[in-house]
Amino acid sequence: MTESVLTEDVLQERLTRIPPLVDVDAHVVEPPELWSSRLPARLRNIGPRIEYAPAGQVELVDGRYVETPGTEGPNVAWWVYEDARTQIKRYIASAGVPADEVTNEGIDYPDMRPGCWQPAERVADMDVNGVQAQMCFPNYPRFCGQIFLWGKDKELSRLCVEAYNDWMVEEWCGGSGGRLIPQCLVPLWDVDLAVAEVRRNAARGVHAVAFSELPAYLSLPSLHSRYWDPFFEACAETGTVLSMHIGSGTKTPQTSADAPGAVGATIIFGNSVASMTDFLFSGVLHRFPQLKLLYAEAQIGWIPYLLERIDDVWETHRGWANGQLNCPERPSMYYYRQIHSCFFKDSVGVELLDKAGLDNVMFETDYPHQDGTWPRSREAAAMQFGHLPQPSIDKIARGNAIRLLRLDLPAG
Repeated sequence: MTESVLTEDVLQERLTRIPPLVDVDAHVVEPPELWSSRLPARLRNIGPRIEYAPAGQVELVDGRYVETPGTEGPNVAWWVYEDARTQIKRYIASAGVPADEVTNEGIDYPDMRPGCWQPAERVADMDVNGVQAQMCFPNYPRFCGQIFLWGKDKELSRLCVEAYNDWMVEEWCGGSGGRLIPQCLVPLWDVDLAVAEVRRNAARGVHAVAFSELPAYLSLPSLHSRYWDPFFEACAETGTVLSMHIGSGTKTPQTSADAPGAVGATIIFGNSVASMTDFLFSGVLHRFPQLKLLYAEAQIGWIPYLLERIDDVWETHRGWANGQLNCPERPSMYYYRQIHSCFFKDSVGVELLDKAGLDNVMFETDYPHQDGTWPRSREAAAMQFGHLPQPSIDKIARGNAIRLLRLDLPAG
């Protein structure tokens, strides 16, 4: 996305063609009382709660961050759950903060925009950004609730998942008049509990559930095991979209221990490549033709080559690779029928839109993360796809998301 190639007149003309956005990937910073106000009293001192201590050390151990509070300096907000501590970091709540000031250091709630964690203020920030409706992924529980998977007390873990979902439906989205779109979590450690939670939330109008792009990375059964089939069946039957945020496999690609963070930040989409390949060869989409997948923050430029390669492997290596064992149709057919992805910085993907699939891609803002485009998301949209025919613009900016999530909004 290069602003220099567009004159101001061209940008303004394109902006007139960008309708109000339906954002399928933003994030919420969970408010301090989310769990302490909802868990049974006997569990509140071990359930997630905010405590204050100086910022501390952060180490990446086997793909998971291990954090220890410091002993000196100003206090910052720490989420404390059982014996784990996680500080709220600047880079996850950096909307409106200059790039040079965004670090991985700890902060407190007054240090972030209120729209990060207060629903009315979030809607106000959406108005500034030209966003009509928005779906959020969690922050503290990780992108599919892995924090609760790692909890020792599984009754507490289950109650934490349910408390998050109740808060999401009743408090975060409940007073927004449909502008905030609910997305829920499931107990990842028990497929029967996951099925029950999908159905509980679908009954109250929730059409999306966060899931891991690579459950085997979380030491859970793989997509090939068929362990998850009851969960996928419940999602298909209820019209619940399976949403997989980049990084929801926890373990991110690394080239070496001494590589700078920029390396991992660049190649993290590799997990989405692996996940989509897994789904396409696993037979899940063949067995559940009504199941819909959403890849969030993965961008789209890599998808056309993956589809070309996966179809070629399916055909060329059919004698030994077992690609056709659970996937009787060309893998790309299942992609175009059932998979969606979203982008916010991908002019290459827009150039390959005919292969990525006009009906398969959507726009996002990533508010309030550092990568996000707030408060200029409509300008980002205009620069990347504002030159397309109006029906195509409408599909990417809102129409595809409205159809996928069954929203009560006009498509154009």
